[in-house]
Amino acid sequence: MGFHDDCLTGSADGCVEEPVLLYPRGLQCLQSLQALVPSLLRHEVETALEKLDLIWDRGYAWDVFLDMMRTQTRNPFLNADIPRHFTDSTRSVLVDWLIQVHEMMHFQEETLYLAIHLLNRAVREIKVTTVNLQLLGMVCLFLAAKKEECLLPEVSGLCYLMDHTYTKHQLLRMERRVLLGLKFDLSYCPPLLFLLLLASVARCSPKAVWMARYLLELSLLEGQCVAFLPVQLAGAALCVSRQVLKEPPTPGGAAAWCLASAVNVGSETSMLRIMHILANAAAKAHTQETCATFIKFSSPETMNVSRHPGLLKDAGVPGLCT
Repeated sequence: MGFHDDCLTGSADGCVEEPVLLYPRGLQCLQSLQALVPSLLRHEVETALEKLDLIWDRGYAWDVFLDMMRTQTRNPFLNADIPRHFTDSTRSVLVDWLIQVHEMMHFQEETLYLAIHLLNRAVREIKVTTVNLQLLGMVCLFLAAKKEECLLPEVSGLCYLMDHTYTKHQLLRMERRVLLGLKFDLSYCPPLLFLLLLASVARCSPKAVWMARYLLELSLLEGQCVAFLPVQLAGAALCVSRQVLKEPPTPGGAAAWCLASAVNVGSETSMLRIMHILANAAAKAHTQETCATFIKFSSPETMNVSRHPGLLKDAGVPGLCT
């Protein structure tokens, strides 16, 4: 289903494609969306946004949702946009370290997703040597915290976390470079918000949501996922979670999932590709050196979802959720 002001067009990287996913077909433009979308979906989206405390006035809920869909299409990525020296291996090590720092700082989850998004954009917009990638990552986390957090760490504390490899002056100078390179645009609608929205509409169980959140955070480590839209990543994470858990159907569960599926954007091929990426990442997560996310989601507080046998055995992804 398309959420551009104009119809979505094809892309070789799967970021923005002809909207033919799941249910229903043919809702391709914002102009036709309000007339064609089922009133029940609109009601469920409004209710979900209210439950998530993302709105204060239900009358604006649908407009907030449409703005979320528009915002995610800004600053689209193509795989070719990532500099060659910023390899998948280098990137995963840096992101894993940022996940550890983020957890140590007790930041909000949205801060992490924004930080990685800013990092992806920054390496495309400004020239940074390999030796300064850690500094760039810390600056992106710092900027994300300034946007999302109430309490901020001292700059000297950030330098300490980098073993004083860089000075306060270098950090602040890099911050200025990043802001100028990004034209001071820090707007972003993270996949986590779409995940929670879809999960609420689909009536997913707490365990299914925790597993999908785990898969979504694993996507941050995967360079291939940079090219996909947040809503695509969220939908794929929920699909994999549902397939792995195989929970018994609940009354109205199938209908609720159909409604949630209506929010997805992109082709069936793209969705299956993301699902395979996430499933493979989860299957090997416990064997990787970059295992901060695996450890984080192996605790009782997260229902030990990262250790679920269905994820570790790499059973594959047979197809889309129904």
